[in-house]
Amino acid sequence: MGDMGIKGFDRAPLAGLDAVRDAHGALLAGLAGRRLTGSAVVRFAEDGEWFTDCPVVLEFDGRQVELCHWKLDELSIGWDTIDTTAPIEGWEWNDHTPRWSRHDELLDDLTGRELHETALLEWRPADRADLAAGTVAVEFLFTGGTRLRIVNALDENRIERGPAHPYYRRHRL
Repeated sequence: MGDMGIKGFDRAPLAGLDAVRDAHGALLAGLAGRRLTGSAVVRFAEDGEWFTDCPVVLEFDGRQVELCHWKLDELSIGWDTIDTTAPIEGWEWNDHTPRWSRHDELLDDLTGRELHETALLEWRPADRADLAAGTVAVEFLFTGGTRLRIVNALDENRIERGPAHPYYRRHRL
């Protein structure tokens, strides 16, 4: 059993743009030209709510990237390690039952689309001090201009689409 009861998940957090780019930049850039063939997030069986503390899994033509923000500034990225068909274990103490879901309203319509480019986004407000300064998000740009971001929502994941907030500095890979 892995971290959070997720088979294959081994949280290996990195903090800062340079650390994420050095460890995963080439692999993220290498996804360009592949089609998004699937995705998975963890939802609670009882109410269908997304459990945002768990990884977001994206599949690109046989290559799987697993993204998970944690704490204020940490990002874990894994490759082809999480088994989204295996049950999530060790939650008997909780009133909620986490399960993998292959559907999310912000991801479903991207399935089958080709990835044009991947970038890292760094939160850098220019006009004020900000506790979140330096947090890193991953942006996927699909053919046709659709942007998908997996961002840090101050210790959990958030999925965003559309233009990025102006406080993000974009770093192409």
